Amino acid sequence: MEGAPLSEKTHNHVALKVSKTDFEKYEERVRSLGVEVLEGRSRINGEGKSLYFYDYDNHLFELHTGTLEKRLDSYKGKATV
Repeated sequence: MEGAPLSEKTHNHVALKVSKTDFEKYEERVRSLGVEVLEGRSRINGEGKSLYFYDYDNHLFELHTGTLEKRLDSYKGKATV
């Protein structure tokens, strides 16, 4: 991210798609950086896994194993595994 650090934390974020098989590897790498990782919330079937974390300038990032379309379908009860 370019520019001045954010003055406060928000939920506006950049989401990055990662494969299910690589999720734990990336989670371990993020946690090893010592950045603030948010506690996960419960998920519904088909929604996928997510990891939210702030960088040192208060930017929020998400690693997610699915797509926005699949996540929205899950909320509508259309999830396919």
